[in-house]
Amino acid sequence: MKEILIATLILALGFVMLIKGADYFVDACSSIAKQFNIPSMIIGLTIVAMGTSLPECAVSVTASLDGSNELAISNAVGSNIFNLMVVCGCCALFTPLAVQASTLKKEFPFSIICAILLFGLGILGKPESLDIHQEGGIFSPGLLGRIDGIIMIVIFVIYLVSMVISAKKNPAQADEEYQLLPWWKCLIFIVGGAAAIKFGGDFVVKGATTIARSFYLSENLIGLTIVALGTSLPELVTSLVAAKKNEVDMALGNVVGSNIFNILLVLGLAGAISPVTMISDNFMDILILIAMSVIVWIFAWHQKKITRGEGVAMLAIYVGYMVYICVR
Repeated sequence: MKEILIATLILALGFVMLIKGADYFVDACSSIAKQFNIPSMIIGLTIVAMGTSLPECAVSVTASLDGSNELAISNAVGSNIFNLMVVCGCCALFTPLAVQASTLKKEFPFSIICAILLFGLGILGKPESLDIHQEGGIFSPGLLGRIDGIIMIVIFVIYLVSMVISAKKNPAQADEEYQLLPWWKCLIFIVGGAAAIKFGGDFVVKGATTIARSFYLSENLIGLTIVALGTSLPELVTSLVAAKKNEVDMALGNVVGSNIFNILLVLGLAGAISPVTMISDNFMDILILIAMSVIVWIFAWHQKKITRGEGVAMLAIYVGYMVYICVR
């Protein structure tokens, strides 16, 4: 019991360090970029956008290096499912979510393609050792190798460049100003933020794996639930506050963009640094993510918005998914 309590505290501390560390790191990098006269639009599309995926990135890379392969994959996939179904579903309960045309025609289809790419690369890869926990799954074990990770990172860079080019053609999309910080404070924020992200990732992985072992749960289940919720908490809180103020015009677009980052950048880095073995449950969860993405995409095409009724349906689907992963 004492071990579980300590693991829970370590997990909670890790989440706080990840979230606050990412905030400070992004603030400092944005300030430095602004002092070099880099446009706010570019800062928003690169530093700030990638900053939202830093917690997931730290957890997945740390888990990959530690050999916790199930946690490395389930953290990113679980976060994507939570963002899509819970964050957007909860926002839709307050006010219908308007969907931008570019999100429907470009980002959303591309996010589905990214999930299919992850599934394909994983299923084609064959781990060197098949001595992993696998109990009669539908799919054979797969591998997200270094070459696969590099491919995903290259696609991510191309996607990022295309976003910047597109935004330059429509500069009204990004006119946010970023706070200028003294150089000494930027240095402290960058070093301190990076350290918090690094050790926060270590704490989350250590706490999550200890809890999983203590309750005889799989790392995959912990990653899809507790870890995914913890790393997605900032997006949920921010989106709910915006929903109450009726300021959620770009909510779905932001979630879709974050999901693209989580697959291409987070899992791309994890695979490039240390090959990640994938089990049958990982592949099933990716297929479920694809199916949920298609469902929400269909919802979004209807009247070019997501209604309260559709938001309720999304939350109900997520609850059903939670029941499924707990009993499988």
